[in-house]
Amino acid sequence: MLPPFYDSPLRDGGYDIRDFRAVLPMFGTVDDFVQLFDQAHRRGIRVITDLVMNHTSDTHAWFQESRSDPEGPYGDFYVVRPRRRVSGRAHHLRRHGDVQLDVGSGAQAYYWHRFFSHQPDLNYDNPDVQDAMIDVLRFCWTSESTDSGWTPCRICSSGRAPTARTCRRLTLSSRGAGPSWTPSTRVAPCSPRRTSGRRTSSSTSGAGCRDECHMAFHFPLMPRIFMAVRRQNRFPISEILAQTPPIPSSCQWGIFLRNHDELTLEMVSDEERDYMYSEYAQDPRMKANIGIRRRLAPLLENDRNQLELFTALLLSLPGSPVLYYGDEIGMGDNIWLGDRDSCADADAVDARPQRRLLPCRPARMYLPVIMDPTYGYQSVNVEAQMNSTNSLLHWTRRLIQVRKQHPAFGTASFTELGSANPAILSYVRERPPSAERPYSDVILCVNNLPGFPQAVILDLTEFAGRIPVELTGSVPFPAIADDGYMITLPGHGFFWFALQPDPKSGGAASGHPVSSEAEQAVQP
Repeated sequence: MLPPFYDSPLRDGGYDIRDFRAVLPMFGTVDDFVQLFDQAHRRGIRVITDLVMNHTSDTHAWFQESRSDPEGPYGDFYVVRPRRRVSGRAHHLRRHGDVQLDVGSGAQAYYWHRFFSHQPDLNYDNPDVQDAMIDVLRFCWTSESTDSGWTPCRICSSGRAPTARTCRRLTLSSRGAGPSWTPSTRVAPCSPRRTSGRRTSSSTSGAGCRDECHMAFHFPLMPRIFMAVRRQNRFPISEILAQTPPIPSSCQWGIFLRNHDELTLEMVSDEERDYMYSEYAQDPRMKANIGIRRRLAPLLENDRNQLELFTALLLSLPGSPVLYYGDEIGMGDNIWLGDRDSCADADAVDARPQRRLLPCRPARMYLPVIMDPTYGYQSVNVEAQMNSTNSLLHWTRRLIQVRKQHPAFGTASFTELGSANPAILSYVRERPPSAERPYSDVILCVNNLPGFPQAVILDLTEFAGRIPVELTGSVPFPAIADDGYMITLPGHGFFWFALQPDPKSGGAASGHPVSSEAEQAVQP
């Protein structure tokens, strides 16, 4: 997924877009990006771009026109109110940085901004704004051949019917997914419905998501993973997943451990945020806005066992995993750089910084390379890890390969298995039989959150007679009996099992035919 590369004054890392139809000259031209995407497609790579839809830069021509001619064609393109009409609520928001007095216009008006004051929010209640942004989407998909990616952010999170209809229209006019910086309980029921003349919310089924956003980031889950591991207790993860509403089969959550901004802590309580700061951000420079601006490896003190456990959780919990570039090789960060730049260093391809992206002198690179003894590019780079079979890169690629071989990780139901040991998080991902696959696909995931060995007894009576086959090595474990099944894990360890029918019983124990994979795995 590419961060914004559009023309921008770069006051917010490119998220303040000045021209949706132009590429920032330092990155090249539109033709250069068309060539990039064509080459990616030839290699079987799909490209997702981050196209910001909810606001523009205050240097955008639309905003400048709206200021110079409030009664003109762009006068209602932004959420603007005359100073005399601003309510007490708006004055309260202004003190908290969400309403800005537009002193540059003769009207002395306020305009709404959800993010920085130089990023005025577009007025999606105006049909002309909807048409203009749909034209932007068409331009991006036609000229750049991108596969998906637009960011409604706060377009639909207000819960208002007009903005919900806008998101539906934008989605149906594109092939994009819509990540939203909003609690999951508000994202799922984002589309109000009418039943028998009475408006109802789809909060129980999440049916509204299918028309407005195909995918939304599950922001509340991510910090709970860090909390659960540090507290050596599964309940932060268990509780947030239990609170997550169901969504239609055509939609999916996007789950992640890190993103380009920070380890976001907006979706936690004040007490939980203080705990996360004390555990993961001892240096004040590690904090940013309401989050922690660190990469995954430094967050986990470069502990290989924790890096593997976190990656296993990311790839096995319900949702589509999003792996931030550099985490697959354990890249570091530079907290002495400002804002999101601390985690935005170019991917370390090899030990020669001038060849990492384009042939150029290191001094011309957008950000300085990481040069500390632990995470310096001389040792932490793709080239070095490709030459080591035991590297984090090879391990991550292998785990992704295993996940792709079992669609249950992406599409199956999720059922947590309780146990008497709160330090163990275990769950089952199961796909029922189908015409193409006459046996159920059952994956058992067991995760040890503390850094010391643990044993757990799981109730697997439902799968009695099946044989757990460990997926990373295709090693069969003892068959499941009618009583409790004991598993012992190393510190920060995990197991992925395929619960396969016993070929010796002809699959009678499970009521499904024996798969060839199970038959091969349990042969001596």
